[in-house]
Amino acid sequence: MAHIFPFRPALWPARVILALIVGMTLLQAPPCRGQLRPADAATAGRNRILLVLPFDNGTGQLNLEWIREAAPSIVDARFTSAGFAPMSRPDRMYALDHLGLPQQFQPSRASALKLAQTLDVDSIIVGSYRLEGAGIIAEARVLNVPHLHMSDAVMARGEMKDLIAIFDSLAWRLTRIMDPGFSVAQETFLAAGANLRLDAFEQYIRGISEPDQQERARHLKKSVELSPNFGPAWMALGREDFNAQKYEEAAASFAHLGPNDPDELEASFYRGLSLLYFGAYSQAQEAFATVGRELPLAEVLNNEGVAVSRQGKDATGLFVQAAAADPNAADYHFNLAVSLKRHGSAVNASNELIQTLKLRPNDTEAQKLLTAWKAPASADAESDSETLERIIRTFDAGAFKQAAQVMDSMEATRLAALPAHSRALKLAGRAKEYFNRGLLLEAERLYQSAVADDSKLAEAHAGLAAVRERTGDAASARKEANEALQITPSADAYLVLTRLDIAENHMDDASREINEALKLDPASRPAQELNREIAARTGKRQ
Repeated sequence: MAHIFPFRPALWPARVILALIVGMTLLQAPPCRGQLRPADAATAGRNRILLVLPFDNGTGQLNLEWIREAAPSIVDARFTSAGFAPMSRPDRMYALDHLGLPQQFQPSRASALKLAQTLDVDSIIVGSYRLEGAGIIAEARVLNVPHLHMSDAVMARGEMKDLIAIFDSLAWRLTRIMDPGFSVAQETFLAAGANLRLDAFEQYIRGISEPDQQERARHLKKSVELSPNFGPAWMALGREDFNAQKYEEAAASFAHLGPNDPDELEASFYRGLSLLYFGAYSQAQEAFATVGRELPLAEVLNNEGVAVSRQGKDATGLFVQAAAADPNAADYHFNLAVSLKRHGSAVNASNELIQTLKLRPNDTEAQKLLTAWKAPASADAESDSETLERIIRTFDAGAFKQAAQVMDSMEATRLAALPAHSRALKLAGRAKEYFNRGLLLEAERLYQSAVADDSKLAEAHAGLAAVRERTGDAASARKEANEALQITPSADAYLVLTRLDIAENHMDDASREINEALKLDPASRPAQELNREIAARTGKRQ
């Protein structure tokens, strides 16, 4: 699991507003210099809650207003991959709405400075964008909230068609300000957004920003047509379909999110709900089970139990787990009561129903059911057949993040207790999993941490070589591969050098390197494929 950092929802409304106040009023103030202490690459962002504000549109063109929201969307994604904990757009919007403030809230400087003393946001990113000829310039600063220090501005520029890369580059520069010891290469940040079409991304931003529901859906459908693998657009489209009670369409949209998408668990939860609503119970059961294997929270276990029960099976065990996970929720005790009664445990069922009424005395359905259970057997049986377990319809993202944070903290504690070499091996292994899933930024961050723990770990250098090769930095890739080979010969390092030499048409070197790789790992399919490619290109039998 990727690192998920401390989630403090009770503090967010006040701290978000204070962050907005300070960020917007101090943006024009003279910058104060200050550096944060360098941190280990794997935990650089731990405990750092960031708020990226919409960027100011300095172009004077309304058709470029969508970039205001595009900027924080891109920067937030890169900060998350880099190990920080940026607040999401819904968090920011909820906080302002909760306090009755407009999105363009502009406080006075005096009130900002007074309120900032109690601010609990660690850093705020404030920025703007403007046109320069046919190109665009993006500029941003980091506000260190506890010290009220504003960094110097960092800037990235380029052609409009390279907008995503511009903000990726800006995110890398901002990360270096917040953590000067951060060593992930800029090329890796650029690679993270390289496969996303700009027109699809624009449609997505318009789709989450439009006030009209039909317009939102239209833009989001266009986004996924242009970029069928763009998870955030599928997630937003699924939400629109779900809210419109188009449950089959919603289930199909949510199904497009996979393990590499940060919203995968939420998507699986709502896919399960959508499947429940149109009667696909076995599929709903599997959707909830997928979430439950990662985070067995009460609402997940409960809904999995409902899906099982709708198939005529005994789900009592799942309802027991749900009630144990959240014993103060009346609905879980109600469902457990219904399941127990249906499967012949009348006394325990009555006890659970009594507990339901203790927690929610005005629950009329529970009152009627308890009365029916005390009635003659015929009426009792009729009430059993008509009563269905309750579905929990709300996804508590905060609870999911809190649970994930606890799991992550436990894993971090276990890692910290290991000797440096063992910890480096663990980090390198996890980094390779990220790399195999195409998550290059996360992979490089953990490989760098592994090298920091043990600079003589060949696996970490070979992994960095593969990342740098994938991001197009051939010189760094060759350097890391050779460093890995000096420590311990490995097929992975030789494969990187082979691919680099094939690309540069150094076929004699490539032939020698692939032979070394095959000596170390004769069964390697990538090595065998490269061997055949070299033979085809040289006409020599390998």
